Amino acid sequence: MNTTVSPDNVFAYADERIAQAAAALWPDSPVVVGPHIPSVTGYVRRVEAAGRPLFAKVSLLGVSLASVLRGTHGDWAEVRAKQAAYLSSPGALLEREAAQYGALAGAGLGTATVAGLAGGVLFTEPVDGVTLGEILAKDPHRTFDVLAGVAEELGALQKPAVAALVEGAAIRERSVQGTFARKFNGISGDTYVSLTGPSAPDLGAVVARLRKMRLSGSYGSGIVYGDLKPEHVVFPDGPERRPTFIDPGLAMGHPASDVAKLVSRTVLGLIVQPPAGPGATAVLQGIGQFTDLATYRLTPAERAAWLRQLVVLWLMDTVNIFTTYLTAPTGLPLPESARTLIAQAPAVCTLLDRVSALLAAVSMDGRTVWRLALDHAATAAGR
Repeated sequence: MNTTVSPDNVFAYADERIAQAAAALWPDSPVVVGPHIPSVTGYVRRVEAAGRPLFAKVSLLGVSLASVLRGTHGDWAEVRAKQAAYLSSPGALLEREAAQYGALAGAGLGTATVAGLAGGVLFTEPVDGVTLGEILAKDPHRTFDVLAGVAEELGALQKPAVAALVEGAAIRERSVQGTFARKFNGISGDTYVSLTGPSAPDLGAVVARLRKMRLSGSYGSGIVYGDLKPEHVVFPDGPERRPTFIDPGLAMGHPASDVAKLVSRTVLGLIVQPPAGPGATAVLQGIGQFTDLATYRLTPAERAAWLRQLVVLWLMDTVNIFTTYLTAPTGLPLPESARTLIAQAPAVCTLLDRVSALLAAVSMDGRTVWRLALDHAATAAGR
């Protein structure tokens, strides 16, 4: 796929920003630039500065790196001009992310330490440990217990002090529903789907169904983590101890949003690398038990609506990330899991088609939709 913006230009720019920011923050310390971490969202490198290992993150225009390289925001000259204006305005994405790390720490949650922010570059200390995704893959039968513990920790987000910060530093860019609306809006959305190659007919039908879905409910909204992926929950001292959370996207949102992104990415992980034996079924059963816990205070009607909207958000998130992988511009390094998922496109498309068809059957109760959706996920993981 030809790109309007050369990856070489973007990566050279980002490396220059990292070097300048590190020199400004630690003028007396040599900076050693390490490997580029493959990502479709932001530009991340490992670096060593002030005698310690760090991650350095650069965000262009607060949008995905894939969309910049695809030319969605203009050619390189336009992007450079827009980026200069973006960095000179208050409230850039990484400024808000740095503030959110502070809010997480203030709420008593384990989180990464911000080492510095300068020139549009955010430096954080690495968090070593086993991730949530790795725990579920290794010990599927612990899924419910681990998810319940994570949810208990995230209950601290509902503190008034966190709400006050979210009002001024929300990261709405990572909203599942908002991302879906931006990517698949009208004619431009149809054009984007057409870029997914052989998967386009299936994905076009799925997107058309999801466009008709509306989120509502009498159970209100609250502060959501916003980017609750399995790799963003790390257990430095093992699964028996408290987790540490990285890459926040705090915002006000639908109460099922965090669960939906976690389910979406966990299911994709099962498709990429199914656990041995009945492991996938054990993970999905644990997820089902966890949603029972999350909804036990709701009335039967509220629970049905909550679960239906959980499935809608789950599919939206899967379509969001899957289409990003399928349309990734040439020259953008992809994580190994992304390349494996692309190879399993038929299984993903079949899952999306079957579950979105369930949602389109408006007479079907949300609890039934959820149960059948988990069954289809188990089939996809078993292939």
